[in-house]
Amino acid sequence: MAAIAASSTTPRPPSDLISSSYSDDDDNNSTTTSDSDTSVAPSQPRGRSAVESSILSTYLNASGEALSSTSLSNLIPFLSSASGRSGPHSSCLICLSRIRLSDPVWSCTSSCFSLFHLPCIQSWSLQPLHSSNSSIPSSSTWSCPKCRFAYPRSLVPRSYRCFCGKLEDPPLDPWLLPHSCGEICDRPLGVPHPDSTCGHNCLLLCHPGPCPPCPQLVLGTRCFCGSHKEARRCAHKHFSCGRSCNKPLTCGMHRCQETCHQGECPPCKVKGNYTCECGKVREERVCSERKFRCENPCDGVHACSKHKCERGCHAGPCGDCPRQGKRTCPCGKQEHKELGCDVESPTCGATCGKLLRCGGSKKEVPCYQDLTCERKCQRLRDCGRHACRRRCCDGSCPSCPEICDRRLKCSNHKCPSPCHRGACSPCPLTVSISCLCGETHFEVPCGTEKNQKPPKCSKKCPISRLCRHKLQSQPHKCHYGACPPCRLVCGEEFSCGHSCKESRCHGPIPPPNPEFTLKPKNKKKMGRVIEATPGSTCPPCNEIVLVSCFGQHLGQERPMVCVRKRQFSCENLCGNPLPCGNHYCTKSCHVLDTQTGSTYAEPCEECTLPCQKDRPAWCSHGCPLPCHVGNCPPCKALVKRSCHCGSMKHVFECLYYNTLTDEEQLRVRTCNGPCHRKLPNCPHLCSEICHPGQCSTIDLCTKKVTVRCSCNTLKKESICQDVLKAYKNLGRDPKDVSKSHFGVGLLPCGANCIKEVQKNDAELHLRKTRESKEPGVEPVNAPKRRRRRERGKETRQTSKFEVRKDI
Repeated sequence: MAAIAASSTTPRPPSDLISSSYSDDDDNNSTTTSDSDTSVAPSQPRGRSAVESSILSTYLNASGEALSSTSLSNLIPFLSSASGRSGPHSSCLICLSRIRLSDPVWSCTSSCFSLFHLPCIQSWSLQPLHSSNSSIPSSSTWSCPKCRFAYPRSLVPRSYRCFCGKLEDPPLDPWLLPHSCGEICDRPLGVPHPDSTCGHNCLLLCHPGPCPPCPQLVLGTRCFCGSHKEARRCAHKHFSCGRSCNKPLTCGMHRCQETCHQGECPPCKVKGNYTCECGKVREERVCSERKFRCENPCDGVHACSKHKCERGCHAGPCGDCPRQGKRTCPCGKQEHKELGCDVESPTCGATCGKLLRCGGSKKEVPCYQDLTCERKCQRLRDCGRHACRRRCCDGSCPSCPEICDRRLKCSNHKCPSPCHRGACSPCPLTVSISCLCGETHFEVPCGTEKNQKPPKCSKKCPISRLCRHKLQSQPHKCHYGACPPCRLVCGEEFSCGHSCKESRCHGPIPPPNPEFTLKPKNKKKMGRVIEATPGSTCPPCNEIVLVSCFGQHLGQERPMVCVRKRQFSCENLCGNPLPCGNHYCTKSCHVLDTQTGSTYAEPCEECTLPCQKDRPAWCSHGCPLPCHVGNCPPCKALVKRSCHCGSMKHVFECLYYNTLTDEEQLRVRTCNGPCHRKLPNCPHLCSEICHPGQCSTIDLCTKKVTVRCSCNTLKKESICQDVLKAYKNLGRDPKDVSKSHFGVGLLPCGANCIKEVQKNDAELHLRKTRESKEPGVEPVNAPKRRRRRERGKETRQTSKFEVRKDI
């Protein structure tokens, strides 16, 4: 259970490390693609940065530098190459195949730090053993295929080891750099130059490439001239203080005026006048060249006094004659001891007797001739391909002077080395692969350029777009081939006002850049200009719009496709205002005259109705004109208005009367005569002049009234206002009293009143009796209205006795 729990909690490696670690089974095409995509290393994936951080963490903590510092710039490409992601070092220079993460490798740890397949480097190191010359010493060396650094034969790689050499056959771990043991490198810094070893060891994890500069802090380091002392990093302990060197120069007379520098001081450059060795010429020269020889001959004589000195300008005596001393004949058999310097050495006259160089024959020649035979050597030279062909060869055939001229594995060049045995060295040339503009480039070994892709350049593409989005689209990077298509919406404006809403712009396409190729371009194709590709036209506008009818009626719009829109009749009334401005057209929906450019325009109907405009509130008359535009004429109709008392009628023009004020209207309506209005409380008329409003003499009437008793026997004249007061005292309202009974019953009845009533009743009874016996005869020719009126009067007539009974 513990093992299961531990395995379940073990963190898994990042996905990018797993993919890079187990990409060995991929085909060559996939590896080539990844190689070319990231061969320039300005930008690095997140997984590789994590690996680099883990390897460089110890060094960064000790030195306090950043990952992008210049001291690590030489190491990062080797890390990328060893991880199998990118870089020009990820291919073996011997077999030109890609180095997989699981392949055993060997690294040149002395100079170039290149990676090779272990079988390839072993075969390479054993190639000189196949030479025809078997006298190769055991201490001979073999060289690195790239940097030609010489390794002793004892350092021929026998096994697969990690970069630092501690672990044999390092396993492939997705958490570690391939071919690494994951431990501290611990290699002495300063190797392979033992004289510059600082005594410290590398602090990085096991890594490819050169070790970084030593980050240890050293106290009391002096500058090159020794005048300044400070604490510095071990890798930078040799420094210049920036002051004058001031060391004594080799001339012994001047001091060095250069800035503090490393190594020996330069020659003294102080100028002066100096003479040559013979003393004939005096020139101005720098101090370091004060000793010189002129071009004049010596003109001196040797000690023999017979021959002139031929040494030229020199100091001191000319010396002994070079022709004095012991001399022999050309073959060396006869010696002349006391031969004068001015006498030629004579020949002995005997046979030379020297062995030929080939040692195969003898020949008699004069003493002064070279001893050679005419036979040509047929032995093969050390290349194993060409014969020696030298005359009279002694067996030590020289190296082959021919050029190898065999096709190298790069398939681009021939071997420039002298003719040799075995496989040719890898092509020493490199191929520069650059972007289109040439700002970004990298170099790869010759022969591997076919599997590379151009680097990704951060510069902008110089070709500008030809579509309408030239100012809106973002610039793209430098590239080969055609520019990427514009991905913005077309947005071209139609004549209808809408814009094209195609998902991709279909404007003109600029001419493409040339495609990436490593072959020389054809001159015919180079002269041919590729024109821009014209864009396609926008499709018809498919926007849905609301189309109104001929009459532009609200609520009658219909949705239609913009390209197919057309007006229609909604079958409703036109409703367009007529020229009169008061009425509307009652025709069916039609094209209006105001719609210019329409051939189907139809005028609205003519208005035949009378004017129906609203008159002012004070005018109740209609306009006499037919329906018209503008304001109606002033109203000239006559208006009848009665006077205040109602006795007469006044006639006014409607405009004149209704434009008067209320006071003016009251003034013009008076008749200037008596009021003629009946007072409300009495049966008399108002005695004032015609006036508006209520009469002021309601209770002050001064007319005389006959006041009677109840039986109408007694009567008396009295003033009307006194009668009104009498009614009020009796509690009766004068308004309820009729005109015929006004004043009746106000006087009390007397003694004669009863007699008079009885007399009248007797007369009345007699009259009724008489009438009942003799009915009245109506006139025959009397009008019917008159007869009906008289008949009514008779029925309404009452006797005096009846009135008394009521009282």
